[in-house]
Amino acid sequence: MEKYMQIFQGTAFSSKSPKEIQILKDHLFCIHADGMIEKVVAPEDPEYQPLLDRYQGKHNFHSLAEGQYFLPGFIDLHVHAPQWAQSGTALDIPLYDWLNTYTFPLESKFSDLDFAKKVYDDVVNTLLANGTTTALYFATVHKEASLLLAEICAEKGQRGLVGKVVMDDPQQNPEYYRDNDTPTALTDTEEFILAVQELAKSTKQGVYPVVTPRFIPSCTDDALKGLGELAAKYDTYVQSHCSESDWAHGYVQDRFHKNDAFALHDFGLLRNKSVMAHCNFLDEQDADLFAETGTAIAHCPISNAYFANSVIPIAHFHSKGVEIGLGSDISGGFSPSLFDNIRQAVISSRMLEDGVNASLSAKDRGVPGSRITIHEAFYLATAGGGESLSLPIGRIQENYAWDVQVIDTKLPTAKLPIFIENENLDDVFQKMMYLVKPEHIREVWVQGEKVHSR
Repeated sequence: MEKYMQIFQGTAFSSKSPKEIQILKDHLFCIHADGMIEKVVAPEDPEYQPLLDRYQGKHNFHSLAEGQYFLPGFIDLHVHAPQWAQSGTALDIPLYDWLNTYTFPLESKFSDLDFAKKVYDDVVNTLLANGTTTALYFATVHKEASLLLAEICAEKGQRGLVGKVVMDDPQQNPEYYRDNDTPTALTDTEEFILAVQELAKSTKQGVYPVVTPRFIPSCTDDALKGLGELAAKYDTYVQSHCSESDWAHGYVQDRFHKNDAFALHDFGLLRNKSVMAHCNFLDEQDADLFAETGTAIAHCPISNAYFANSVIPIAHFHSKGVEIGLGSDISGGFSPSLFDNIRQAVISSRMLEDGVNASLSAKDRGVPGSRITIHEAFYLATAGGGESLSLPIGRIQENYAWDVQVIDTKLPTAKLPIFIENENLDDVFQKMMYLVKPEHIREVWVQGEKVHSR
């Protein structure tokens, strides 16, 4: 009887800390039947050669080719699954107009389950092909279509956290796209939670229901209160948008005379399993409240450039102990790739530090200490996402799930510029972070199961 279900041999990169990566050169990764990494064995380990002798050449032994590397699977903390159908359109208009002209008409179509299936099949396949092994999804107000998304994640092997969106305020939402009324919104949410929890019993990599008020402007006080109570009753994840733009932030201050963070907290919606998207306009007290409650920020750097009216001070919030991961925000963000968002996170942070108004003197132009490195942005997409969700994912180490992407730097049609033999592996890592495209991602594994290959 074999002790390990599978053994992988190769060089892996994983976050040691937010600023530092760990390079595991030519290690063996021993995977248990449950898909967890049971043992990581270095070449100098006395066990290394006996394990090689025992497993090499067997069907459950996988060795990387030269120029191939393991990265942890990416964790996307903010995806609007239905909006994949409009990705790349209408990014030049303000958020309020964009929602009403494009987004709500599109999302209303998901009452049609055939249409929903077509889009949801494709978005899950696309994210897996881009190396995203875990995704935190907003679906739509429709209970059945939202459950269908969870079922598609379960079937395709992606770890999906899915929310049926609540939009119950008749003053704020169009008549053709909203919950019928507050009691229906809460009943549908509760039934959705129970159905996804049932589905999770037979899903190896895990699927999870998420309590999802779209954002404060979409919801009545009664709905927000009821959703906080459901999150506590079933100990679920919570997601929403928080202080994203001048308009959204200002709306909440006018309605509650406080910032989003404190308003959400009053309704029981900030908890250790809460992830709030954007958060560009958090003040110091808001950030302290996030750190205190264990609420995480889903940082969406591409989307923020279009809709958030500001650059979020990620380095500052991280220094205050706030958990932060990365989100694509399809389709406010056009790209389904967290590689693209890793790059933009670094670019935006440099622009915040250096400033953008050239008519000001250099010392007045930016916000000192704002930059993050490529290593930190990688951390946000992997270990930071895992910590934000309180799950053992996002790192390649013992007692974490075997969620990995296999990157091929020697792809004949798109070779990365690695010309020196035995090039420094940290330099190879940085080249991958900046230059990898989906075709370099040769395989994707979730919880020890292969879910994508090209």
